[in-house]
Amino acid sequence: MRLLLDTHTLIWWLEGSREITKSVAAVLRSAENAKFISVVSIWEMHLKASLNKLDLPKTFRAVLDEQPVEQLPVLADHAHAFGELPLHHRDPFDRMLVAQALVEGLTLATRDERMNAYGIPILPV
Repeated sequence: MRLLLDTHTLIWWLEGSREITKSVAAVLRSAENAKFISVVSIWEMHLKASLNKLDLPKTFRAVLDEQPVEQLPVLADHAHAFGELPLHHRDPFDRMLVAQALVEGLTLATRDERMNAYGIPILPV
């Protein structure tokens, strides 16, 4: 499986949170599944940290770089797909994750049920 981690999923995964079910944690740990994180999630996390809505450790970048994930940049194809999406979800960060999942053929690992409206493959977290 090729998984794109939603921002909250990434945060919980890095924290080892119990918010992630045991079965999903096993999927995330499996080396057989390719895991991707979008630079959009990194941007969103830094934005939330600057607004004091998220506490990022000073070692965040180093910790992230050590993870067995591939970082997914935002490409023009993603931006065009974003522009074609209906407004089922108003959060631009989440809509870009949907666009990236569509373009790249990824399954989105998320708890956000609003993402189901886009008809993309979802791994419920």
